[in-house]
Amino acid sequence: PAGPEDAEEEEEPPGPKIRETPQDIQLEAIANTVALHPSRDVLVCGDVDGDVYAFSYSCTEGENRELWSSGHHLKSCRQVRISADGLKLYSVSRDKAVHLLDMERGQLVSRIRGAHGAPINSLLLVDENMLATGDDGGTLKVWDMRKGTAIMDMKNHEDYISDITVDQNKRILLTASGDGTMGVFNLKRRRFELLSEYQSGDLTSVAVMKRGKKVVCGSSEGTVYIFNWNGFGATSDRFALKAESVDCIAPITENIMCTASMDGYIRAINLLPNRVIGCIGQHVGEPVEEIAKSWDSRFLVSCAHDQLIKFWDISGLPKLSKKIPQSPNRLKNQQSSRLLLEPYPD
Repeated sequence: PAGPEDAEEEEEPPGPKIRETPQDIQLEAIANTVALHPSRDVLVCGDVDGDVYAFSYSCTEGENRELWSSGHHLKSCRQVRISADGLKLYSVSRDKAVHLLDMERGQLVSRIRGAHGAPINSLLLVDENMLATGDDGGTLKVWDMRKGTAIMDMKNHEDYISDITVDQNKRILLTASGDGTMGVFNLKRRRFELLSEYQSGDLTSVAVMKRGKKVVCGSSEGTVYIFNWNGFGATSDRFALKAESVDCIAPITENIMCTASMDGYIRAINLLPNRVIGCIGQHVGEPVEEIAKSWDSRFLVSCAHDQLIKFWDISGLPKLSKKIPQSPNRLKNQQSSRLLLEPYPD
């Protein structure tokens, strides 16, 4: 006869472990750039060897997957960007080429060889047919990808173009440069408008905030420069972080942005009133190359010199903006916050 132990149900194996953020992705080389898919849990990165990788990510432990890799660039891949429909991937490189890949399979669709006379450093997708590229010599080009030709070709900066952004109406293109100026270009009229006054240090990044009313630039000196829209000649405000540098900026809401630095820290910043909300994460002692927000605004993704792609939970950040007092005397009542932020590093 069967003993009582046979009647005991076998214990179910434990289910997969669910994490608050996806596990780190370990790369074979330092990634210069990371871009997030507009509607799926997929990211693309480009590394110093010129390789481009696509990964799917998940909070289920062990579920991150490499989807494909592509080694078409001859030199370091400087920037990757995914089209708004999620079907195309553009990449630029030190090899002076612009590549268009099929996002699904990672296959090369077309390339513009020798797109610039100097290594290409930055890339912006303006719309489905237009992209802007900036090079190490300070030249900005805007491309009509239907023809594969440049409709704007302008050298108004004296040093590398570090970042490019555009307003919501796709009329004004803004560039940040290592020469310490922000460039303003009119896309509709295809002309250069003006350079801002020189700031100290390289301008490393540029972003539009406050529903298009403000533009912010990060700098190699650790200062955030703030411009009024249509007041691009001179800054309206500046905010010095206790950071070695502000190398990249990712807008999270209209008032909150994340910045990353040479010191490896990723900080959350409230704009006007200018406050550091806290430190959301760190690549310990390793410069961060790029940060990007996931399609659902749950995660900030970062790549750094430790050859890791890391994920940070930013889902609580939007609620925090409402708790930032407008004046210092209201600070006492508003200290508590649900979002667990590490203490801000001095």
